[in-house]
Amino acid sequence: MLIALLKVIEYKHFIGAYPAEVYGGVIALIFTSLGIYFGIRMNRKKTEIVVREIRVSDSGPFVLRVDTLRELAITERELQVLGLIAEGLSNREIGERLFVSENTIKTHSSRLFEKIGVKRRVQAIQKGKELGLIP
Repeated sequence: MLIALLKVIEYKHFIGAYPAEVYGGVIALIFTSLGIYFGIRMNRKKTEIVVREIRVSDSGPFVLRVDTLRELAITERELQVLGLIAEGLSNREIGERLFVSENTIKTHSSRLFEKIGVKRRVQAIQKGKELGLIP
């Protein structure tokens, strides 16, 4: 195709006068086209399908075990703090949500930890689920 094009535009005169420029221009055009083609092809957005399994309890809706609350003497505020800890909030965020200071939240959480016999937040969440205090 390029040869036919060069013959159409007076091969002898044009090529004879500017041989290096013509060949350089043709090569540059070819590489530019290839660059654009591969650039578009490599930068296409790939669709990802994410499949997650979510475990659903077979026992029905969550029911708070009030007898465990009374037995451990857990207050309503401590139960609220446990629920917010389970949501993954920090002490500062829990304090902002309940409109109390961060130190108050630390006090509530330390008393809660003592009552259920744990030392860390993750342990408190696990123990709270075992005892039926949080879903």
